[in-house]
Amino acid sequence: MLRIIDRHVLKQIITPLVAAMAIGLMMLLAERMVRLLDTTLGKKNSFAVVFELLAYLVPHYLGTAIPAALFLGLLLGFSKMSANSETDAFMAAGISLHRMARPVILLALLLSAISLAIFGWVQPYTRYAYRSVVFDVSNVDVFYLAEEGVFMQSGARTFILDSLDRGTSAFERAFIYEDKGAAGSDTITASRGSLIEVTDGQRPVLHLEQGHRLTLKAKPEGAVLPNSESGEFALADTPLGKVTKDIFRPRGEDERELTLPELYANFGKPTPAMSEAAVRTEFHKRLVNVVNLLILPFLAIPFAVGTRRSQRSSRIGVALVLIIIYHEIIEQGSAMANDGLVSPLVALWLPFGLMVVFAAWRYRTVCFSLKPDGFNALLDRMGDAFGSLRRRVMRRFGAEAAT
Repeated sequence: MLRIIDRHVLKQIITPLVAAMAIGLMMLLAERMVRLLDTTLGKKNSFAVVFELLAYLVPHYLGTAIPAALFLGLLLGFSKMSANSETDAFMAAGISLHRMARPVILLALLLSAISLAIFGWVQPYTRYAYRSVVFDVSNVDVFYLAEEGVFMQSGARTFILDSLDRGTSAFERAFIYEDKGAAGSDTITASRGSLIEVTDGQRPVLHLEQGHRLTLKAKPEGAVLPNSESGEFALADTPLGKVTKDIFRPRGEDERELTLPELYANFGKPTPAMSEAAVRTEFHKRLVNVVNLLILPFLAIPFAVGTRRSQRSSRIGVALVLIIIYHEIIEQGSAMANDGLVSPLVALWLPFGLMVVFAAWRYRTVCFSLKPDGFNALLDRMGDAFGSLRRRVMRRFGAEAAT
């Protein structure tokens, strides 16, 4: 059971963690929503499709949001406790900084297990589902894009609808023109009609009522005008749009759609769609992303605590820059390993190992050593120098503004 100290530390961490995760997810999803609306707007159930696609994207963005939110939560939570002298009070009572870090280490273990499930199983299935829905939306019939009183193009057909009800797929006063090239053309008008969806995936059928049809056939040699046929009909059915009988490809033609066990099973089995290097890189990158969470408490806490309150902001800034650089190194290393230029062990696990050594050294120096922390002293001097430079610049601009 969690003790009072554990609950207090977790309370300080959870609030900024949840806030950072919520804000990050909303920003990422809002940016993607704009692009999805461009793709789906005007189509049948477009808003429902958008929210379905966004739901499939949540696991993808959680893979990025969880470590970022945990790191920010650790930095802000321990920085607040240090600024309020709570860490000093705990240590004066015999509770070490390492003991205070115990609940957040357990939290990192829990989030690592959740990330393993997300990276290993949830993301591959939701990624495939997202691509499948996008494929279906991209191949939806042009009827769902139609606007009242606007000419639309569907293959060789041009049509306009005077009145349209998407709820019932019904319309009134339609004009349809089909250019058959050298074979002639067809012109159809109808008083009303509706779109009949075909359940077997074939292109939908346009059901027309009370209409006229004019067919112009190929012009015979020497003739001034082409032959024509006209007629009236009470009911007529004609297919509309492109054929959509093709279904989306099976899952697994992209290494990012494979689960961790499936990736491991594909070692040594390159395919035209997936190279051996791409499969191995994807497998190792997911594992690195999972275990990265385990080192975040040991990396963040030494940056967050300190005796000089005025320099905590600079320390947090350095910590954020460091983690961003590390993330870029992992991304660039995975790109190189994916191209087969370097082994994933070098491109991914070597930077991780160096980060583990750095985090362990910093954590041991701050939590288990009485010697002054030289790294924090360096950060403090850098913060002093930056602050002094900023004050000189502000005074210079202020003096110029006064004159």
